[in-house]
Amino acid sequence: MTDVDSTPALAVADLVKTFGGIRAVDGTTFSVPAGSITGLIGPNGAGKSTLFDLVTGVLTPDSGEIRLRGEDVVGRAPHEVAAAGVGRTFQTPKTFAGMSVADNLAFAATNQTGESALNALFRGKTVADEERAVAERVAETLDFLDLSHLADEYARGLSGGQRKLLELGRVLMLDPSLLMLDEPAAGVNPALTEKLLERVRALNDEGRTVLFVEHDIDLVMRECDHVVVMHNGATLATGTPEEIRANDRVVDAYLGGG
Repeated sequence: MTDVDSTPALAVADLVKTFGGIRAVDGTTFSVPAGSITGLIGPNGAGKSTLFDLVTGVLTPDSGEIRLRGEDVVGRAPHEVAAAGVGRTFQTPKTFAGMSVADNLAFAATNQTGESALNALFRGKTVADEERAVAERVAETLDFLDLSHLADEYARGLSGGQRKLLELGRVLMLDPSLLMLDEPAAGVNPALTEKLLERVRALNDEGRTVLFVEHDIDLVMRECDHVVVMHNGATLATGTPEEIRANDRVVDAYLGGG
């Protein structure tokens, strides 16, 4: 863990989201320390994915606060939240199957002058310089993720674990300060899981904050320095892995009394 500053990377307070009378998120309150690796756990239906959708602007809360490094982001569109420094992956990786691995990464780079036809025509040197810079970032990202040997392969041919690495790479092209990973290890073989976790640790060592949802409790307790437990849409407990293991309410509600 890298201690960046005392302002939480993410803080939610009294967050509520209702669907047809069902409170998927019911007054959730917690914070994610800057520079931490924080695990978000809870039974199926606890509200974890809905919470991710609220933070990233996919959904708008009925009430409550969402602050990124102290700045209110409630009501912002997903691209605005991404521009504020949030990068998110999904349970099922979202990649372009018909594009190469390298092109998937290049496509994720933002604010490219060449996206405008007029700029491409009248600012050719700027566009060329930007394209070279993007190509360098793509190469660096492929190397970091150990995907360089697959640069020219179509994304559809990747394994599930490789697609998750590619999606992480697409997120990294946005240069986020907060990484929100939704079940990064789900369906991934142990070797690729370890590779992915190594990359996450390296990103955290660079100063990036990580918040991830995961059902593998042993993995969460091993990898995280802070844990948030949700249950029935609310925050059941927060603390260190040791504190969560010793919390009787968590054991009863989630860990099954074991």
